[in-house]
Amino acid sequence: MARIKGAMMTRKRRNKMLKLAKGYWGAKSKHFKMAKQAVMKSGNYAYVGRKQKKRDFRALWITRISAQAKVCGINYSRFMCGLKKAGINLNRKMLAEIAVYDKEAFAALVEKAKAAL
Repeated sequence: MARIKGAMMTRKRRNKMLKLAKGYWGAKSKHFKMAKQAVMKSGNYAYVGRKQKKRDFRALWITRISAQAKVCGINYSRFMCGLKKAGINLNRKMLAEIAVYDKEAFAALVEKAKAAL
């Protein structure tokens, strides 16, 4: 059987890794070994960051809802409990949007939550 040399695939694989490392500082974008390590680490950071993004946004929405609920004279946990008892199924993202952009509608939701408690 003929011997198959792997130069083409090796070069392809290395160029692919260097392309992923494009824009990295110093030798991390030029040298294959350092680029490979940097790409692997940045991939881990990106994976973790996608999870943290969800946490951060949820915390932001809760903060916005809580702030507007306090203005209306009720705390966050009582407001959410009242909404659940009233049968209003709005997620925190939509509640935060209403709290920021439509204060009258949010006040109406607070009244319904207070009535249900």
